[in-house]
Amino acid sequence: MSHRSLRRLKQILLPALLVVAAIATPGQNQLDRQNIVKITLLHVNDVYQFTPVDQNKFGGLDRVMTIRKQVALESPNILFLMAGDTISPSVESITYKGAQMIEAWNVAGLDYAVFGNHEFDFGPDVLKQRMLESRFKWLGANVTEKPDEAGPGSEQPKVFGGGLAYDIRELSGVKIGILGLVLPETKVTSRPGSNVQFALPCDTAKRLIPEMRTRGAQVIIALTHLSMREDKELARCAPIDIIIGGHEHTLLQSLSGRTPIFKMDADAREVGRVDLNIDTATGRLASVDWRVIPVTNEIPGDPQFAAVTRKYEPILRELAKAVGRTSVPLDARSAPNRTRETNMGSFIADAFREGTGADVAIMNGGSIRADAVIPAGQLTRRDILSILPFANRLVKLRVTGETLLKAIEHGVSRSAEDAEPGMFPQISGMKFTYDASKAPGARVIELTINGQAVNLKGTYTVATTTFIGLDGGDGYNMFRGATLVEQPTLTDSEILSKAISSVPSIAPRVEGRIKRVDQ
Repeated sequence: MSHRSLRRLKQILLPALLVVAAIATPGQNQLDRQNIVKITLLHVNDVYQFTPVDQNKFGGLDRVMTIRKQVALESPNILFLMAGDTISPSVESITYKGAQMIEAWNVAGLDYAVFGNHEFDFGPDVLKQRMLESRFKWLGANVTEKPDEAGPGSEQPKVFGGGLAYDIRELSGVKIGILGLVLPETKVTSRPGSNVQFALPCDTAKRLIPEMRTRGAQVIIALTHLSMREDKELARCAPIDIIIGGHEHTLLQSLSGRTPIFKMDADAREVGRVDLNIDTATGRLASVDWRVIPVTNEIPGDPQFAAVTRKYEPILRELAKAVGRTSVPLDARSAPNRTRETNMGSFIADAFREGTGADVAIMNGGSIRADAVIPAGQLTRRDILSILPFANRLVKLRVTGETLLKAIEHGVSRSAEDAEPGMFPQISGMKFTYDASKAPGARVIELTINGQAVNLKGTYTVATTTFIGLDGGDGYNMFRGATLVEQPTLTDSEILSKAISSVPSIAPRVEGRIKRVDQ
């Protein structure tokens, strides 16, 4: 579903949801109100910039801070949660490596964050520094360091960077246990380093929840950065009262067994509010009320947050400078670029191929991060850097046709799953047809290069990023050991900027480079 369609759906659904929440509350009259304590969870996820997004219409942590303070006036028992992904990627993080987000969260009053996969993009040492700067607590029960990296005298793996596996907070006499769990695939999709380990979420939860109960936790909250499929599996395998999640960049609610799961859209376009009504006589969760609070330009920013904005004003002005124009909307959303051909993906791949003179180009769709349809008109530095914020350098490799086929097979190996795989290939100089109903590794029906069937024994030059070509990122290990022909000095975003500024206006389109036959 497009973000535009999703917005329309929200406009229809949100009033109804708010009515449901209002109706649910009087139902509490059936309970002994003297025995009920209300704990309010405010939550966001996948927040990459503290300023508003969508041409200032949505988001902004200054507005979120206003909401938090308003809710606190009528619900004093608040926990403000962030379900992962904030240090990277973003335009500002290219320069500050996430320090600006930590400063913003400190001012906004965040209580807990779980590691997201992108917390590790700058490597483990940078993340440890960000953790030291944080006035809130980091959780990650299944993210541990090998003993030799965890500090002197360590015998058992410890939570990464001195973070917590879980925490237990007492609010109005009720003990709330908060458990943090992270995507195991972070090991290959980011840069956590060789000494950081990721255990299976279910195994970790089954091991720790009894310990949390023994320590007095009456209600268990899992703060997760997992796919919805993994969150549902978690709810089925461990006794969790509620899951607050992230990762999909989409407003999602679900129920797995008796466990509700809530996720918000990216970049604080909404704040989720969940009221846990807890019976103090039994220590059990009696009921749950929830609502979605849109973060719009009708909400004033908290004046206390202005100091953060002023500090980073110079870079914000620089990012507003024009680079070029587009005469068509550019699809830079996460979901399409991870599942099918897009005009933005094709244009970037073309820029890679033409900028290096390679036969073909391939990039992982997960590198396209603007998560928006950029409207026709002027393109700014922020637009370009928000599309490709990782500052990956390019490489030109010489590989066999067999290696290219393996790369495409890998790129579509997870396309039939409910997750949006970051390795999905956006391409140039070639076309392929695939059937996702077939077994992974045998899905590509046809692969052509410059109009000719691929020669498996022949050699081709391919342009890609160092993340894929040298590091084997997103599982592209087949490129490791390939002959390095050239390593250009420009980054991926610089190549893109050059391609845009070289013409009066760009107008990329979907050309049928990628065809899926099982839909």
